[in-house]
Amino acid sequence: AGGTILYFAPSQPDFQLPMPFNRLWADEVSIVTTYAASPKDIKVAIELIRTGRVPVKDLISHRLPLSQIQAGFELVANPVDSLKVIIEPQR
Repeated sequence: AGGTILYFAPSQPDFQLPMPFNRLWADEVSIVTTYAASPKDIKVAIELIRTGRVPVKDLISHRLPLSQIQAGFELVANPVDSLKVIIEPQR
């Protein structure tokens, strides 16, 4: 099996996500976090998105709850009808 989960965006400060750690371990799944932008970069990006100069809404083809994560992986693995698939655990 194997694979990597990339956690790229912050959540609410008190948000907790229960995870099946034994399953992740047995399937050799890695969880990686990343922070790749400075506060200044984030402000500029938000302003570009807010003003519509960078139209991002159409880039996200699917928003799925955590309960549909397998469907999300299938959409990404076979990207016929998907561009960007977002998993929203709090949804």
